[in-house]
Amino acid sequence: MLATTIYEHGDHRWIMFGRDPDKTEGIIDTNQYLIISGEEAIILDPGGIELFAPMLSAVLKFVPAENIRYLFASHQDPDIISSLGLWDQALPNASLYAPWLWEGFIRHFGMERIQFCAIADEGLNLTVGRIQLQFVPAHYLHSSGNFHVYDPKAKILMSGDVGAALEPGEPPLWVEDMTQHSGFMKGFHQRWMPSNDAKDHWLRRVRQLDIDIMAPQHGRLFRKQHAKEFFDWFEQLNVGVAIR
Repeated sequence: MLATTIYEHGDHRWIMFGRDPDKTEGIIDTNQYLIISGEEAIILDPGGIELFAPMLSAVLKFVPAENIRYLFASHQDPDIISSLGLWDQALPNASLYAPWLWEGFIRHFGMERIQFCAIADEGLNLTVGRIQLQFVPAHYLHSSGNFHVYDPKAKILMSGDVGAALEPGEPPLWVEDMTQHSGFMKGFHQRWMPSNDAKDHWLRRVRQLDIDIMAPQHGRLFRKQHAKEFFDWFEQLNVGVAIR
């Protein structure tokens, strides 16, 4: 599994995992993120059950298991958190932060030891080591209970399915041309994102953040200028219309 450090300052790091060359054919590619600050770490959207073994092996090259104090699930989908039952055995003292709306559903993936910490609709802040992360509401983008993660120190927004692209082959890590890249995003956002009101509410919220990197759960990442271009593109896109 590819592991790329996308931010590093002292003992504060963001590592992106994905592009696993050994993943089973037909499974959608996903980006997982590890944030380390001092002696604590959190994994964002740790992925599906099929990815658990390579993901655990890759993560342990950066941080010991006992330092992984937290997991975060943006929503309930299997590509986000169906590995939970195996993390439950590997990290018995960890806590899972996820939308309150999905607790009864997420527990179907198996969770006997990990503590479930419900995120209320308005979001919350979590201290990890020496940094404080913000769980930013992103409801109906696409799940009815959905959060993104903003790190104000690294200026990174983990944007879940917003900004995701379904692109063939082995695309580069970073968006290079928004006009070209928008073709890989349009159908996904029109079909998966059901509400223009939710889209506009999210845009008003995230445009107030200072963002150097926008990091979605699928596809390429956006640097500062391309993130701004994405916001403009997303604003004019009519979503929830793909089946008309």
